[in-house]
Amino acid sequence: MIIQSAPEGEVSGKRFVIKLAEHLELVGQFAENFGNADFATPEPREEFLYACRWHDKGWQDLDDNPPLNPDTGLPHNLVETPLPIILLTSARSPEHNEGHNPYCGLIDSMHIWGLYNGRYGMSDKVLINMIPDEHRLLADTMLSNEFQRQQRLKATLRNDPKTSAWVEDGPLFANYKALQFFDTLALYFNCTHAAGRGESVFEHVPMNAESDTTITVCRLDDTIYSLDPYPFSENELEVSFEGRYLVPHDVGNNPDMEAIMRDTPRERQSVTLVMA
Repeated sequence: MIIQSAPEGEVSGKRFVIKLAEHLELVGQFAENFGNADFATPEPREEFLYACRWHDKGWQDLDDNPPLNPDTGLPHNLVETPLPIILLTSARSPEHNEGHNPYCGLIDSMHIWGLYNGRYGMSDKVLINMIPDEHRLLADTMLSNEFQRQQRLKATLRNDPKTSAWVEDGPLFANYKALQFFDTLALYFNCTHAAGRGESVFEHVPMNAESDTTITVCRLDDTIYSLDPYPFSENELEVSFEGRYLVPHDVGNNPDMEAIMRDTPRERQSVTLVMA
């Protein structure tokens, strides 16, 4: 669950709450429209788009019936979810994707492993080093299983002439980096209310299997954002995502969050991406 920040002066405690499934819809829109004369379109396309669209599938149960944070009376924000629950969802997502196709499972497993290990050297934030001792064995076991999953799926894909090129380091890591860009760009919009979004820099965005670049996003107004360089196929790309406004609940009253999430009307936020 993603709890979007509130505008300055908001005192009701009401917040825009976004399911991971709704976050994934935005990621999918970026993935489907990525590519132009300067940015190569990721291949294999069908498998790559599926992995982007469902890389957080393991959060579905929490989306539908989220536990409440007793400090806020709202569902736990993404990074504040109790660690044992996060580790469980981390394993479920690659399992789902592998069930669809080995390549989907491989890309998603790389996504999960990279989150805890500095994104394969692209980030200095190494989450595994921040895991408390009481959860370290569980985390290490999950990551070891994901590393083994990657080795097994690479071998499967490598042994098939139709898919062997998919696991060459250049194309494979270009697609991994593209997913990281779509994911973090979606979080840029999901996590922060419109007036609070400032300039943001996204590094290691693949232009092709050999070259990366850095993309700068600037807010022009609440609904229009420029990207430099611009990586999408349409000169102006409108994207959107859903959520619902929730007010804090008294945890002691044991509110029925499944019913609340089901019955609260959904609203949509839209933005347009343009060339700088």
